[in-house]
Amino acid sequence: MFRSPAIRHRLLPRNIFSQIPSSAISAAADLVECPENDVIWRILTQFQSHSRCCDKFFIKSLRHDDFFKSEVLKLSTSEIDAIVQKFSFQNSENAIGFFFFLQNELRIKLSRSSRFVVAHLLAEKKRLRGLRCHLQRVVEDEGLESATPLCELLFKSYRCWDSNNLVWDMLALVYSRSGMVHDSLVVVARMKDLNIQPSIMTYHSLLHNLRHTDIIWDVYNEIKVNGIGPTEYTNSIFIDGLCRQCLIHEAIAFLCDLEGKEGEPCLTSYNTLMSGFCRLGFVDIAKSLFCKMCKNGLLPDTYSYNILIHGLCVAGSVEEALDFINEMENHGLEPDQVTYNIIAKGFRLLGMMDGDWKVTKRMLHLGSKPDFLTATILLCWHCQTGNVEAGLRLREEMISKGFQLNRISYCVLLSCLCKSGRIAEALALLHEIASLGVKPDIFMYSAIIHGLCKLGEVKQAVRLFNNMCTKEITSNGFLHRSILLGLCKKGLIFEARSYFDTVTNRESMHDIVLYNIMVDTYANLGNVGEAVLLYQKLLERGIAPSIVTFNSLINGFCKTGKLVDARQFLNNIKLHDLVPNVITYTTIMNAYCDVGNIEAVFKLLEEMATNAVEPNQVTYTVVMKGLCRQGKVENAVKVFKGMFVKGLFPDQASYNALIQYLFKAREFERAFHLHDEMIKNGIQPNHITYNIIINGLCVYGNLCDAERVFSSLQDQNIRLSKVAYTTLIKANCAKGDAQKAMLLFRQMAENGFEISVRDYSAVINRLCKRSLVKNAMEFVRMMLFGGLGLDQQICSVMIHSFDQIGDFASVFQFYALTIKSGFYLSRII
Repeated sequence: MFRSPAIRHRLLPRNIFSQIPSSAISAAADLVECPENDVIWRILTQFQSHSRCCDKFFIKSLRHDDFFKSEVLKLSTSEIDAIVQKFSFQNSENAIGFFFFLQNELRIKLSRSSRFVVAHLLAEKKRLRGLRCHLQRVVEDEGLESATPLCELLFKSYRCWDSNNLVWDMLALVYSRSGMVHDSLVVVARMKDLNIQPSIMTYHSLLHNLRHTDIIWDVYNEIKVNGIGPTEYTNSIFIDGLCRQCLIHEAIAFLCDLEGKEGEPCLTSYNTLMSGFCRLGFVDIAKSLFCKMCKNGLLPDTYSYNILIHGLCVAGSVEEALDFINEMENHGLEPDQVTYNIIAKGFRLLGMMDGDWKVTKRMLHLGSKPDFLTATILLCWHCQTGNVEAGLRLREEMISKGFQLNRISYCVLLSCLCKSGRIAEALALLHEIASLGVKPDIFMYSAIIHGLCKLGEVKQAVRLFNNMCTKEITSNGFLHRSILLGLCKKGLIFEARSYFDTVTNRESMHDIVLYNIMVDTYANLGNVGEAVLLYQKLLERGIAPSIVTFNSLINGFCKTGKLVDARQFLNNIKLHDLVPNVITYTTIMNAYCDVGNIEAVFKLLEEMATNAVEPNQVTYTVVMKGLCRQGKVENAVKVFKGMFVKGLFPDQASYNALIQYLFKAREFERAFHLHDEMIKNGIQPNHITYNIIINGLCVYGNLCDAERVFSSLQDQNIRLSKVAYTTLIKANCAKGDAQKAMLLFRQMAENGFEISVRDYSAVINRLCKRSLVKNAMEFVRMMLFGGLGLDQQICSVMIHSFDQIGDFASVFQFYALTIKSGFYLSRII
């Protein structure tokens, strides 16, 4: 059974096992036939003989004994099974202690056999909570449809154990509570074959999980047949199931049947039935049941009233719900926190702003203090409606009335302020919280740090993070992600990498999201080499890459034109038990389209179909672009129409792609028809659409048509982009109409678009090419008047143009103008 003694002849340190008596050694020799100096034998002897072998002190000493751990890790599964089995006969506590030490401390995956031995030992000692937790882990590890093999093992190997019936029952219960109802039913069926009676607790769990199905009738009848006797709780679960299946008449008939047989109605059954009817929206029926309950001599409790109050609030009858609170008080019942939470939520659902303080005043009048849930609900209402001021006022009013908000309420307020971009107020509130004696926690800091990062204030976010760390508040992955993402978005790549290395090295942070952020940043910058090094680093650290990791790497390869490497990484995805998604395929397809390899695009489409990955709008748009670039516009139109057939609706990008290539094909009528169809289908054209139309008319059509479209859009108050202006300006310059170009240029400036040196340079170059140097000079003066300095290119073009027409006087005038503006022209002259 054990390995050869040559492998295991090592002695334990004398300071640990020097006090083992000879009688214990003899007993251990009977337990395991091993040489006397064998390390495993000595370990087992210590467990067998030491009276405190399962004591925390002893386990702690073993936990730090690397020699012991290395030897135990060499044991095979069958060897461990034999040890646990033998211990179970000698000393059950030793067996349990040894098993959980291996499982929890050494993370050794133990066999089903050892697990069931320990389960029976726990059942034998009536340690039911430990047994349930132990079997819960077994069930989670085994997964769905594992009941049959486990039942076979229980049947074949453990029939002689006195505690076997309890293990069977607990296994069925654990399966049911884990949501594996089919497995639980398999265990129960096998128990019936073995004449083992499931407990009422197991039946209750099954009833609860099956309350949406017809099987509840079978389970309920089985409870009666087995003589266990349905309890009030059993009946309430059954009634709840009937209500959830909308079997209203059956539920009422069942309640009447209970009254007839038992002679007295059950409050729990009435409450359950009322709750079911309220859930279905039949509040009137629930009210009738409430009256019937009172007539039958049953006194409603607070839960009964809360059911009706909740039903009325959901139905919109908040005033009637408040009347029920009055009736509740008249019958000597005090509204509890649940009651007030229901009413507050009712006001929130109906948008009754005035009701918020009405509820709070009522609570003050009754001397009741709202708990954090009530305060949070009221504050959440204001936050969800964007009314931060109202939330802050409510907080001040509650404090003035003696209500001190707690940590949860402050978290809601801070989050609300941060989402509204009011970071300064959030920081002030954070300091105020600390002054009130409430210690700020990780959630408060997270909200503010995340808000600062979203606003681009990353350096301030880092300072706040460092301040948090000085207060011994443990950071979490969410904070690190926010800061790292903020640094990357600001373009602070060196600082981002430094922060990333510090976090992942110092804190041993194995967060794949952090790696994904850095990999994606490097990939977008075109630094694929660094992205690949990070990918290799996470593999070395044993971190499993996600599909996001691969998508970022593939995107980086595609951007740098390394399609062979991109394809190789697509194949590597499967090696990590991952499946490429639509983003993966679409990214590579777009890269193939850019190089004109439409055949590779369609091969990838076939691969997507094979792997059951559905293309989306972006995928089809990429295919359309690829076809259009090869002049296959009709094929692109077929793909476009095919999207509707597949239940996909083209978006703006899809329409824009096709419109652009229809203009290139000079099919203006079809392009405008597609634009009209776009609006008809409820998709609003964006500035890119109009840029395409205006540019298409300028380049491939008629400038007059482009100007008419431009004027029409202005009349409709549609804000055009800067590109639309510059496109028309360039077209007029090329046509030689400097005055119209000047007019459009002034309009562009008046509409608030930022005018750069590059914009002036583009116009001046075009005018000079048309020998319109004097008009170009007007743009130079406008440029200097606007506070922009001349660059060398503009000066060179202007002097060269004057020189070409022989206007040397204008050259010297231009030279004087540049000196006046502070520009040095000696090299050019």
